[in-house]
Amino acid sequence: MTHDLHSHVGIGEDHGRRRMATVLAGVVGALAVVLGVSVWILWPAAEDVAKAPNPYGTQGVSIVSGTVTEVRAIDCGGGPVGPDGLPAVEGDCGELLVRTAGDESATVIVQPAVFRTGVEVGDSVDLVRVEPEGATEPTFEFLDFDRGVPLVLLGLACAAVIVAVARWRGLLAIVGVVATIGAIVVFVLPALLAGENPLVVAVVGSSAIMLVVLYLVHGVSIRTTAALFGTLIGIALTAVLGWLTTGWTHLTGISSEDDQILMAVAGQISLSGVVTASMVIAGLGVLNDVTVTQASAVWELRAAQPEASRRRTFVSAMRIGRDHIASSVYTLVFAYAGTAMTVLLLVAAYDRSLLEIAGTEQVGAEIARTLVGLIGLVLAVPATTAIAAALAPAPSGPSDDDTADVIPNEGPDPHLV
Repeated sequence: MTHDLHSHVGIGEDHGRRRMATVLAGVVGALAVVLGVSVWILWPAAEDVAKAPNPYGTQGVSIVSGTVTEVRAIDCGGGPVGPDGLPAVEGDCGELLVRTAGDESATVIVQPAVFRTGVEVGDSVDLVRVEPEGATEPTFEFLDFDRGVPLVLLGLACAAVIVAVARWRGLLAIVGVVATIGAIVVFVLPALLAGENPLVVAVVGSSAIMLVVLYLVHGVSIRTTAALFGTLIGIALTAVLGWLTTGWTHLTGISSEDDQILMAVAGQISLSGVVTASMVIAGLGVLNDVTVTQASAVWELRAAQPEASRRRTFVSAMRIGRDHIASSVYTLVFAYAGTAMTVLLLVAAYDRSLLEIAGTEQVGAEIARTLVGLIGLVLAVPATTAIAAALAPAPSGPSDDDTADVIPNEGPDPHLV
């Protein structure tokens, strides 16, 4: 009789899980349809996407690669102050003799700032080749170092390490990264250049990316669905906070000459809206990390403690979440400090207070982006944990009493994993 009772309970629980999976599949399917229709509506026509002429694509102008064959230091008469009144790098310029891929000989000059970083024979460089109509021979200008081969090799090495350690899951993660970059390049950036609402584009694009990437990398399961719902809540919170913060702090999105050029090229773009959109997109990686981890933590706790109540599972998972929050805070702050190191050094060199510098558009936007991302991230942790605890398999004990505190000695029920 006892065996029959447990059999019927197991069958009932299994049937309930299948019914839950069906309902969640319907919800996710409806969400996918909404996002698909939204992407279709926001997808810009080619003629609506702002474009500017390629400065290196005009008649007689092209970019060529070459190899440095000789380096000489020359006096270019530079002083400590440039023509615009700003501090300038003193020292010799560099005269480079370059053999191009087309077997042409070129002589170019590099400014002291570049020359001081070190230019050696054998370095690969990119040059601007100018040959106006009727000219007897072309002229060349130094453009930049050619980093294509090193970056490709570094990318391949990174992919090899990821696949070697994480195996198929690592390979799927790489595919997810490629899909994410593709979505940003093919949809998000053109939609922004076409003048669509930046915040709507960011929310729709980010949600669609997460919908695809999460199931692609982590598999189709109720656990992944819990992580998806937590991620979408984090995206929504970040979007609202970003929108409020951008207006509250008067972030215009104009902090450099490049921003002004972008406004001139695509006048329909709201640069302040782009700042808000960047707050949503910038935190996706860490947000995805914490939501997936929290969902996995709930499932592992349920497997290890099948008789624990949902409340107890939530509380235990939140202990893990608090540690993850702390480490994620460091991650975001260190990531900003690393990418903005040049700006921070300039701030330290200027005779201005830290508070004054923090209030500038360039630094203030990054601070606001980091803080908004952190708030959305932190709030997504309890939300994801609560959703995962609600969707995880029910306790295997006689009741789901919140005061239950039983930890069985036997292993986890295989139906719960």
